[in-house]
Amino acid sequence: MSGVQILEVAADADGQRLDRWLKRIFPNVTQGRIEKMCRKGELRIDGARVKASTRIEQGQSIRVPPMPESPAEKRDAPQISDADAHMMRDAVIYQDADILAINKPPGLSTQGGSKQTRHVDGLLDALRFDAANRPKLVHRLDKDTSGVLLLARSGHAAAGLARAFQSKSTRKIYWAATAGVPTPRDGRIEMGLVKQAGHGPHGAGEKMVALHPNEVSTTPGAKHAITDYSVLEGLAARAAWVALEPITGRTHQLRAHMAAVGHPIVGDGKYGTNAQDNLGDGWGAQLGGDVSRKLHLHARRIAFRHPISGHDVTITAALPRHMRETWDFFQWSEEAAPSDPFEDER
Repeated sequence: MSGVQILEVAADADGQRLDRWLKRIFPNVTQGRIEKMCRKGELRIDGARVKASTRIEQGQSIRVPPMPESPAEKRDAPQISDADAHMMRDAVIYQDADILAINKPPGLSTQGGSKQTRHVDGLLDALRFDAANRPKLVHRLDKDTSGVLLLARSGHAAAGLARAFQSKSTRKIYWAATAGVPTPRDGRIEMGLVKQAGHGPHGAGEKMVALHPNEVSTTPGAKHAITDYSVLEGLAARAAWVALEPITGRTHQLRAHMAAVGHPIVGDGKYGTNAQDNLGDGWGAQLGGDVSRKLHLHARRIAFRHPISGHDVTITAALPRHMRETWDFFQWSEEAAPSDPFEDER
């Protein structure tokens, strides 16, 4: 049983429901317990009473009462196939007593949702190793985005990592292939984002629309968003290898921002359709030929302060197969890329 904790909402959790955020950090807590804590005023945001469905915002302080380290009622562990267990263990790229990191494959959701029955959260029992409890998710990646995904092996590590995501020492760098070559080759995108209204057959309700910064304050639900980018290699005017650093952590931020400046990420069917104002000679998000139609967005590197030891940790994830094949096709050399293309800006 942990003590009372004050946790700060990280950028990647902005806009989540309170109950879903809590379950991510404390997987053993039940929905009923969360509802009870809200009714009794034990669970509070910035000192105010809340409901389980309250949407949380980056930077808010959440008071969390003592939470159990083990489930109050024994539940049947999910059945994990040998193939999935092997896949998860092979994906581990960092491990110590407090933290795990995996190189999440593309096409695998981080958590369950509508029509998502196979996901990382449901396979975490395969990563117990010598620990009594399954590891805990502390952030997310989109289903089709691959790369570094951090997991905490205890409640204390989970709480520490949640705080670490708010620290300036915690940074994520993504690699992407884009349609066309952004100009200038190094820059910052500062455009607000708001969810598109409506629910169409292609998930329009989950699509983010980019706004001019001046429109954010007058658009309900809009939030400021900032992305730094650096072109590492270009292929004439057709495509580019781009490093991306999300300074804020909004839903679909990197995909929406790159599409908004006319250079959607290759393979992005949601943001890179013909409806985009594409500056990459009209190629759109599908380059054709031998280039995969899968999303070319990869969480390449994460650097953070270890929540228990206090040491600086940097974890790098290898490209997935479809992106590696694209890199080979365009003759882009991974070894030629700087580990941190934004280092001079810090």
